[in-house]
Amino acid sequence: MKHHIKSLAGIDRNSQFSTRVIILSLPSALLFIALTLLNLLSPLTSFICYIIIIIFNMFSLFPISYELQTLRKYIYSLATDTTDGTIPQLSEKDAQELAAAVNSVHRFWISKTDTLEAQAISDAAVLDTLPDPILMLDNEGNITGSNLAARQFLGTDVTSQRIDTLFSTNIFISAVDKILKGKSESESLVFNMLKKHNRRIYAHINKLPWFSKGRAAAVISLYDISKALSVEKMQSDFVANASHELRTPLSVISGFIDTLQTSAKDDADARDTFLSIMREQADYMSALIEDLLSLSRLEMAQDKTLKDKVDLTEVIDDVIQALKIKAFNRALNVRMIEENRIPKIVGDNQQIHQIVQNIVDNAIKYALENTEITVTMKTVPGIPSGQGLNVAEGKAVSIAVNNKGAKIDKADLARLTEKFYRMQIHKDMKIKGTGLGLTIAKQIILHHHGNLTVTSTTHGGTTFTIYLPIKQK
Repeated sequence: MKHHIKSLAGIDRNSQFSTRVIILSLPSALLFIALTLLNLLSPLTSFICYIIIIIFNMFSLFPISYELQTLRKYIYSLATDTTDGTIPQLSEKDAQELAAAVNSVHRFWISKTDTLEAQAISDAAVLDTLPDPILMLDNEGNITGSNLAARQFLGTDVTSQRIDTLFSTNIFISAVDKILKGKSESESLVFNMLKKHNRRIYAHINKLPWFSKGRAAAVISLYDISKALSVEKMQSDFVANASHELRTPLSVISGFIDTLQTSAKDDADARDTFLSIMREQADYMSALIEDLLSLSRLEMAQDKTLKDKVDLTEVIDDVIQALKIKAFNRALNVRMIEENRIPKIVGDNQQIHQIVQNIVDNAIKYALENTEITVTMKTVPGIPSGQGLNVAEGKAVSIAVNNKGAKIDKADLARLTEKFYRMQIHKDMKIKGTGLGLTIAKQIILHHHGNLTVTSTTHGGTTFTIYLPIKQK
């Protein structure tokens, strides 16, 4: 049977109501025993009177005992959050006032708890929106809290782990230790995170002020600066390469100008030869600057909305017509093949025109004379994924440009889209180029969430395949 069992009178058996009645009636019992011993009352009379007093005490104590029991149960239900919201109906004034006071305190703490809970949820939500990982530590180095970025970066089970189990870099652990031992209020450092990640991390560690509450004693902010350092290196390399590429033709032009002003001043044949070379170098610089500006515009337009309805058949036909004379001069035939009906795609018409022209122009430039170049279009179910590429999902169109040129080695294939990269064989063949055409193509493809693949064989030639989604995200 249950521990709390109610009697017919409505009083729990464990309420000690009977004990209180007996204790309250005890003085009367002693008095009646004394009167009986003194022969002032008969035993029967004393017993009857004692029973009457017990009954009187029971009726006197019952209301307050019942209401105290009811009030105790109500307070317990509030404490255990099992109340149904019903306030007990009490008749005793003191019990009513006590119930009202308890209820007021309960409402106050409920309101306070709701406010604190809402504030805690709001604070957690704010921390989770921050893009950089944040960790909170207690005095022993245990992680007591983390934001969403930290959980994604380090793992969802990061909380309750020790900081030295997640980071093995001595310089970082030493800095954390200085903060936790009170030797420093703030530490900042850069270190390599090699465990699970190969990244360059900037860490800022702060000791929380003495008046802060809770277990947290320090806060760590982590910033992944790997990408920023990589971009900085790329920019530095880009400027160095651009300067180098421009310095060579400038030196050539400057040297011929000096020659024409001195030793070849009156030599008509030398003047014509030198001017022709200077024109070639000036054209190269002009093309290089145009490609640099084009690449810069593409990098700045990465957030531009793609909304043109692009007819790829029309684009390719325009490109073939524009390069027809160049192909004719090298005895090349450029042919377009449509394997199935090609729908219009969503993109930037000018950029797509540029990427197709760059690829076809390269095919003409590096093809063997008296061969054929094919531009094959077809719809495909999806775009092949590539390392570091955020390709669009769904149907796409592939544009495969094939030429019969020298086979490209695997080592060269991996570097074709690098800025200013040109194969040594092409340099030896004196084939002109800035080394930026495929870099520009890559930027356009990234903007369109597409992909570019290259295959090259001895007999099949080289095929550049552009994948562009029919619809953008």
